[in-house]
Formats: sequence, C-alpha cells, structure tokens
Amino acid sequence: MSTRTGKTNPRPESEGKRNEILRAAVEVFGAKGSANGTLAEIAEHVGITHAGVLHHFGSKQNLLQEVPAFRDDDHPTDQDLAGGAFFLHLVRVAARNTQHPGLVQFYTVLSAESVTEDHPARNYFDERYRSLRIEIEDAFRELCTQENVTDTQSIDIAAASILAVMDGMQFQWLLQPSEVDLAMTSAFAIQAIVNGVLHPGRNLSSYARTR
Repeated sequence: MSTRTGKTNPRPESEGKRNEILRAAVEVFGAKGSANGTLAEIAEHVGITHAGVLHHFGSKQNLLQEVPAFRDDDHPTDQDLAGGAFFLHLVRVAARNTQHPGLVQFYTVLSAESVTEDHPARNYFDERYRSLRIEIEDAFRELCTQENVTDTQSIDIAAASILAVMDGMQFQWLLQPSEVDLAMTSAFAIQAIVNGVLHPGRNLSSYARTR
C-alpha cells in the first residue's frame, strides 16, 4: 500500500476508522467517479465530518492514491500460481467478481479515469498493468515449457489481450448484467487466447472472402 500522508504506526482505532473511510470511498467513487464523488459524501457514509476525513488522509488526492491499493489488500488473490493454474485462477477471479459488483464498478470507473492528465491513481494503474502483464507472461512461459511449445514470441501480445478481455467484459457486464455472463465469457476468451499461443491456427486474413 502507498505511503500514508506522513503518519506511521497508527493506533488500532485510527486504523479501523481509516479502513471505514476507504471502504466508503470505494462505494462513492465507484458510483459517481472520483471527480463527482465528494469527501462530504464519504464522511456521511462513515458517520463523521468532512474534517474527520481530512484528519486521516489530508486531502482527496491522498485518499484517491490509497483507495486502489486498499481495494487489493481488502480482497486478496491467490498467490504462487504458475502455468495453467494461473489461467484457471484468472477465470475464478472473473467468477468471483460477479459477487462484488460495487468493487468491479469502482475498479472500472477509476481505471478509466486514470488515463487523464495528472490523475492521482495514474501511477497505481500504470504499475498494476505492467506487473500483471509480467505475471501472465511468466505463466505463459511456464505453460509453454510444460507443453513443449518453443515459439513464445506472441506471449507479450497474449498477456495484454487477456487483461483487455477481462476488463472489457467487466464493462459490458456492468452495463448489461442480464445479457452478459461475466464468468463464462471471460473463461471462453482466456481459453481462446491460451490456445492461440499453444496451438496457433489459421491467420485471421485466411477467413476473409475474396470477390
């Protein structure tokens, strides 16, 4: 988690209140975005004053810098997975996310906003996507070794594609939850990408009809 506004070793009661504020921020920013969600609304959710939020975080920007990492800490993922087990883990993540629509909405909204200039969460998402791509690439290398696949030139493209698919499916699911099965569509796409690396088939251009 990022450095906390100059405070070290907070008292347990202070730490508990900070966590309450961070959870409220996930809800408010997920529903309204970081620009429209206010500290006053977050304070109301927690039952404290606007000044109380500032006491713990100093500013809205400081709060925004901590919220994404808190979301990760509050919902940890499986660790030490390699090869095929890692890709099954990604499918389980997609299925598990259907039980937490508020968190999915928060992540989707804040990650989209982070591409704007000087957004407080920009560094977090920049590093997160970079580290996730590396994790997926490592899983591909392990799986290719297990399956005796020597051509690994496409794994960097495949890693970025898997992240794009997972985030894109979340967006569609948030808009149309009754029409999009997040778990099944994510599993289908991840499997297709993995198979594309392990068992590359026809080039897409070969399907184009010529007149």
